[in-house]
Amino acid sequence: MTVDSASAHYEAWDLEALDDIPNYQNWILDVFRPYLRGEGVEIGAGTGTFSRRLREHVDRLELVEPAYELNAHLQTAFAGDETVRVVARTAEQYLTDAPDACRDCVVMINVLEHLADDGRVMAGLFRLLKPGGTLLVFVPALPWLFGAMDVALGHYRRYRKAALAGLARDHGFEVIAERYFDIFGVVPWWVVHKLAGRTRFSPRLSRLYDRLVVPIGRIVESAWPPPIGKNLVMIAKKPDRRPAS
Repeated sequence: MTVDSASAHYEAWDLEALDDIPNYQNWILDVFRPYLRGEGVEIGAGTGTFSRRLREHVDRLELVEPAYELNAHLQTAFAGDETVRVVARTAEQYLTDAPDACRDCVVMINVLEHLADDGRVMAGLFRLLKPGGTLLVFVPALPWLFGAMDVALGHYRRYRKAALAGLARDHGFEVIAERYFDIFGVVPWWVVHKLAGRTRFSPRLSRLYDRLVVPIGRIVESAWPPPIGKNLVMIAKKPDRRPAS
């Protein structure tokens, strides 16, 4: 493993509270799995909880995370793995510095909503990917759910499905799939974080939701794509313009 030194500070209370939700994370991974391959990068890797799952499905993995504290977690988690590189850059810095067309897949989980100019970022992602490469995005959904918790987390926005897909298409991507995710999470978020204004996750309630609700929600949503959801998943492809052989 190689490491670029980190410098930024980030209070990771939100990530720590959500570390122990394996059913939820495996659900996301199973949506992304068919598109993971080759040279991968996770932008906003945090403590590496999802990164460990990604590592099994790509040849090499670059983890982009600007916060010093979170880099320490990543360095520990991937110590000795020469196929993993930890990069201390913001998303914007990384996308500016990286060579053109150098990655096969990019994963961003709960990151895009933190970035002020998501159009600039989307353009950088398009440049970063090889022709035929895939962008795998998971974001908070439904602007009417935006509340105190979003402010506390540093969110600029929550997305509608059409708006997120339109953003990708405007920057050259072909949208392969887009869907709302976790319909059962809409009401709890609205009550706890919108109406009550709570600005912290409860690790105990998160674990209960993961163990009791997520398995049911996953079955339901596999049979019936929900019309709304607490989150959005989008899979987009950079067109492969190479001539056919």
